[in-house]
Amino acid sequence: MMARRSPGQTLQATALVHEAFLRLSRGETQPWQSPAHFYSAAAEAMRRILIDQARRKGALRRGGGQQRLSLDEVQLALDTPDDQLLAMDEALSKLAVEAPAKAELVKLRFFAGLTVAEAGKLLGMSERSVKRQWAFARAWLYQELTEPD
Repeated sequence: MMARRSPGQTLQATALVHEAFLRLSRGETQPWQSPAHFYSAAAEAMRRILIDQARRKGALRRGGGQQRLSLDEVQLALDTPDDQLLAMDEALSKLAVEAPAKAELVKLRFFAGLTVAEAGKLLGMSERSVKRQWAFARAWLYQELTEPD
C-alpha cells in the first residue's frame, strides 16, 4: 500500500506500527483481555497517530479546504489524503456515539486494515453479520461525509 502513496509522504508503514507500539506500551504493561482487545487498541492508536499527523499538516497550511471522503472502496487509512482523513475521523466520532460496535468495525477495517473475516473473528461475529454492519456503517458514513455542512 505504501508504494501507491504519493511522493513526499513522511509517515511510513513501519514508523506507524512503531509509534502505535510505543503508545500501546507506554509506561505500563497492558493485560490484553483478548486478541480483539489488542487489535482494537492498536487500530485506535493508529487512528490517533494518523489524525494527529493530518492535523499538524493542516495547521501548517492553515486549514486548506477539507474535502469529503469517498467510501466506495475501503483502503487502509495510510493511503487517504489528510483532509479526507480528518473528515473521516469527525464522522467516525459521530458514529461512535450512535453505534459504538459499528464504529469499532470501521476502525478495525479502515485504520487497522483487517478483512471482513479477520474483523468478524476478533469481534466474535459471523462474516454475514460483519458484512451487514459494514454495509450500514459505510452507508451512514457516506451520508455523513456527503451532506452539505
